[in-house]
Amino acid sequence: MLDFSSSIGKMLITIGVIMIVVGVIFIFGSRIGIGKLPGDIAIKKGNFAFYFPIVTSIVLSIILTIILNIIRRFF
Repeated sequence: MLDFSSSIGKMLITIGVIMIVVGVIFIFGSRIGIGKLPGDIAIKKGNFAFYFPIVTSIVLSIILTIILNIIRRFF
């Protein structure tokens, strides 16, 4: 029983760290250009606007993969 609660605790800590990192990215991302990288698709015509941040998604995916691999090594 002790092992089960220990692994749940580690999982909750990991999820909390991920949420903090994502929150910081959302808060400070616009200031450093996240969401407006070259390669992001933005189409505006009249009343229609379409935005697809493909390069931003790739960059965030790489960053989160690195962070999760670092966290997984310690837990």
